Amino acid sequence: MMTRRLAVTAAWIGALFFAVGGLWALLAPHAFFEVAARYPPYNRHLFHDVGAFQLGLAAALLAGILGRSGLAVALWAAAVATSAHAVSHWIDADHGGRSTDPVILTVLALLVVAGLVAAETHRARVTRSGSSWPEPAA
Repeated sequence: MMTRRLAVTAAWIGALFFAVGGLWALLAPHAFFEVAARYPPYNRHLFHDVGAFQLGLAAALLAGILGRSGLAVALWAAAVATSAHAVSHWIDADHGGRSTDPVILTVLALLVVAGLVAAETHRARVTRSGSSWPEPAA
């Protein structure tokens, strides 16, 4: 019981840390740079990306706390991080990168979100019926 409590407490602390840091870096990248990550030179897009991936870590920890499967935890992390990453590329399209990056990342985000929806839909069915995913082939 104590080990579970420690794991959940650590997950909550990590989720809070990554959610706050991620939102801060994504929404106020220069302030994040000035206060928390003063590694010159300042690069707005880099901090947008840092924020996107920290939000993905927060999502993974929260999904784990809520008892989601390993696949669902990974899909939650990827869906949140990739969606925020796509948004950062749309926002920073005039700061470099390839012109195709925002579209490619948006398509990837949609694909991962579709996988997440499928996993969560399956979870709901399993909860109602008691069945599970088929075992993977060896």
